[in-house]
Amino acid sequence: MADTLLEQETHDHPTPSTYVKIGVILTVITAVEVSIYYIPAMRGVLVPLLLVLSAVKFLTVVGWYMHLKMDPVIYSRLFFAPLLLATGMTVVLMLLFGHFFPHAKP
Repeated sequence: MADTLLEQETHDHPTPSTYVKIGVILTVITAVEVSIYYIPAMRGVLVPLLLVLSAVKFLTVVGWYMHLKMDPVIYSRLFFAPLLLATGMTVVLMLLFGHFFPHAKP
């Protein structure tokens, strides 16, 4: 029988303790985000650092709580391809407007 694109694989479902660990990790990342906002020395790297931490939290939530980690890989690709496209477009537009309109304030 030919392999299909959405062939089901069996995976063990995460235990409640796994969800608690993920929740603790997300809480720690959120605490780091809030605390670095109040550190004056971090002002130069605040936005990129917050974006990276937010992306890590987003990927953790999507991977574990939406079960993309346990689903066929095509679902992850269908989810992340438009996300990467939108992120790239947003970054390009921010750089474009920052270059051509440096005096404009948000």
